[in-house]
Amino acid sequence: MTMETMRPSVLIVDDNARFRASASEMLEVEGFDVVGSVADGVSAVEAVAALSPDVVLLDIQLPGMDGLVVAERLAGVPDAPIVVLTSSHDAAAYGDRLARSAARGFIPKGALSGETLAQLVA
Repeated sequence: MTMETMRPSVLIVDDNARFRASASEMLEVEGFDVVGSVADGVSAVEAVAALSPDVVLLDIQLPGMDGLVVAERLAGVPDAPIVVLTSSHDAAAYGDRLARSAARGFIPKGALSGETLAQLVA
């Protein structure tokens, strides 16, 4: 099977349980297989090792290790997932940190949809 015929697997990382639940529900309906969700950066690194998702939807503002640091760590793991950063803030709030990050891209939380995620991971 190719990525076009398979449902890409996604790990959602966000400290807001309500966002994790709503994003999971929406992405499942819109063609993704959500394999897990966690609330912090350390758990994200552990979940990637355990679940091997194709994509990690990663909030930038997390307790402890922020999403930009997590993205760097994940870039160094074998079979690294595609990392897409998200935030309730606009990209401008992070300046050139986003451009320098190891992530594939950025989607503001208000613009998140299966289609926008699919465009970044294609």
